[in-house]
Amino acid sequence: MKYYSTRDTKLRISSAEAIKQGLSQDGGLLTPESIPQIDTAFLQELLPLGYQERAARVMALYLPDYTREELLGFAQRAYSADKFDDEAVAPVRKVDDTTSFLELWHGPTSAFKDMALQMLPHLLSAALKKTGEDREVCILAATSGDTGKAAMEGFADVPQTKIMVFYPKDGVSDVQEAQMVTQRGQNVGVCAVVGNFDDTQTGVKRIFSDEDLRKTLADRGFFLSSANSINWGRILPQVVYYVSAYCDLVSQGSVAMGEKVNICVPTGNFGDILAAYYAKRMGVPVGMLICASNRNNILTDFLRTGIYDRNRPLYNTMSPSMDILVSSNLERLLFHLSGEDDAEIRGYMESLSKEGRYEVDEKIKAALQEQFWGGFCDEAGTSATIAQYYQDKGYLMDTHTAVAANVLAQYRSATKDGTTTLVASTASAYKFCDCVLTAIGKTPVGNWTELFRQLHEVTHTPVPRRLWELRELPRRFDLTCEKDKMEKTVLDFLQ
Repeated sequence: MKYYSTRDTKLRISSAEAIKQGLSQDGGLLTPESIPQIDTAFLQELLPLGYQERAARVMALYLPDYTREELLGFAQRAYSADKFDDEAVAPVRKVDDTTSFLELWHGPTSAFKDMALQMLPHLLSAALKKTGEDREVCILAATSGDTGKAAMEGFADVPQTKIMVFYPKDGVSDVQEAQMVTQRGQNVGVCAVVGNFDDTQTGVKRIFSDEDLRKTLADRGFFLSSANSINWGRILPQVVYYVSAYCDLVSQGSVAMGEKVNICVPTGNFGDILAAYYAKRMGVPVGMLICASNRNNILTDFLRTGIYDRNRPLYNTMSPSMDILVSSNLERLLFHLSGEDDAEIRGYMESLSKEGRYEVDEKIKAALQEQFWGGFCDEAGTSATIAQYYQDKGYLMDTHTAVAANVLAQYRSATKDGTTTLVASTASAYKFCDCVLTAIGKTPVGNWTELFRQLHEVTHTPVPRRLWELRELPRRFDLTCEKDKMEKTVLDFLQ
């Protein structure tokens, strides 16, 4: 299987090269030339297996440059017991007869990004060897809260790599910032950007497309790659957990093998729900894909109208990982729905760059509305949903997961669809203690470390071990830059 760019299908590269490169040099996203197909027999074989073996089997369908044995070894190290606090890795929790939560936050940073970013360093390190690369790779990441810490945690002190993370100043939670600025590892760097996440992400993309900068770095013995979900090595491990979760629903008796489930995902950059789309395309019995947004409801508007328009305010919300107006992974979906028409995709992306908007054709609009349902939830709705689930079902959730649960209720009310639904639970409630405590009727008291203790005393739920350890870690990074100085920051980092 080869990979090509969403903006140029003529140039084909290997799976190892795609993971090494991260982003196509034409600015497009590297995408598999075909989607492997699975059937109920394949799913049946996965039922008795652990998460690690399931991951190896699914990823092998997409990565012909890697052996099944290699991938199993990577999965065993990425999802080991010393990194994940639940034996199931990504457990499925049933809360009522038609609703289950896929908990993706049991890894070292207590967010769903761990599911991919514990795997990506293994895939990338192997890719360097497979492609005969002797330069050092610099991973660049823009983060709206969780990607940065998860990427640094995965790549810390990995040989032949450096990693530089940019995050929007005042645009992440206190816990998220503390996780990043205390990160251990000799090959890591962190910088706050004066601006919002879209400024930060645009800056990273600009760096990737800067030929002069790439040449300068090559002369220094470096090349750039990405840990954001623009890298296929991020998306593929996310596909795994939807395949695995369907098997768990069958094993738990929530659905019969072959019975369809809906999937509801809180999303900003569109990578997590795109992975669910790929699982559906592969043959996992999935019905509707429910796309949940917060007050930054650009994806809701797009799914309903076919018009993507980022010319609007960006709001800071209690679900900051979704405070995004440029959803990069949407490009991959449009590529598939267009019939893999790279010229059409180039037109949309050029329009987005120049005018801040584009409108897809009627064929894509119809396909979007057939497969996706979009809704959004404001701040009051987010708080009310946290309270409702905690009081009525005894289930504690974070702010992002609450957005998804709220939008799911909207979907069911609007459509009367009673299909069993899997909700992606994307972060531990302890990453957003102040908002969660307020939602369940308590007054937050103290700084973020004291809030850990307060939420634990109120709810009797365990504080994730790695979050608790943050209290004792020294702050290592205090770097801030303007958005037009990000290139210089990278050059200074790679002296």
